[in-house]
Amino acid sequence: TGRIAGLAGPWFPLSFIAGAVVTAFSAYSYIAMSNQWPSSGGIAMILTKAYGPGAVAAAASLLMALSMVINESLVARTFAAYALRPFDIEGGPLVPLIAVGLIIFAYVVNASGNRSVGLLSILMSALKIGGIALFGVAALWASGSGGADAGVSDDFPPIGFVCSVALSILSFKRFTTIPTSGGEITDPHRNVGRTIVISIVICAVTYLLVALAVSSSLAPSEIEVARDYALAEAAKPVLGQTAFYLTVALAMVATASGIMASVFAVSRMLTMLTDM
Repeated sequence: TGRIAGLAGPWFPLSFIAGAVVTAFSAYSYIAMSNQWPSSGGIAMILTKAYGPGAVAAAASLLMALSMVINESLVARTFAAYALRPFDIEGGPLVPLIAVGLIIFAYVVNASGNRSVGLLSILMSALKIGGIALFGVAALWASGSGGADAGVSDDFPPIGFVCSVALSILSFKRFTTIPTSGGEITDPHRNVGRTIVISIVICAVTYLLVALAVSSSLAPSEIEVARDYALAEAAKPVLGQTAFYLTVALAMVATASGIMASVFAVSRMLTMLTDM
């Protein structure tokens, strides 16, 4: 939120709406392909149908898998950084140790079976949505007691808004792991597409709640300064210092669930490539 506000200024709530619209067009292709050929391969399945089961599809799929592995390492380090933030520890050997530990944990959960993955994913999703909703309500409550004048801001160039839309699209991209469950769920011809639509709608509503709550309490310049802790800063008049620790906890849950979903997707994609 803070980074998007820094680019779009007072228009940053519209960035999430524009991002959702662009994501919807991308999601349509995933839905159409998944409804026609439900598979655990995800993007590998789409490439195979487009280019045939040959070197082009295999090479592109491996590059996609490699990019997801690199992303996992970055997200795992982010998890470690958030975990150490309350102790004022930045860098050092603990960051890679905690990051590797998270990846091992995600592997163990995935290796234990789909039921474990599903139950833990539902729990983490409930915690994320519930926690963000709590922050949103608290921030809106705080804004009623005298928030910042969000309407006073500097002029922001149109290119900044375009860049903010590009950044907001990344916040919706996790739906691309859903098609990798096509071979695992019941009635995939209907449920994969339905799940993608529901996930995007939930994300859009949640992001808009956050944007409304933050913009009603903080000016764009304050949001940019707060960056990753913008929501905590907006809710601080109500929750106090607890808002900071709740933000850290939510960030850890979000990054951990992202790692688990990514490991699940990569394993299914590699299985399809092996069979191919």
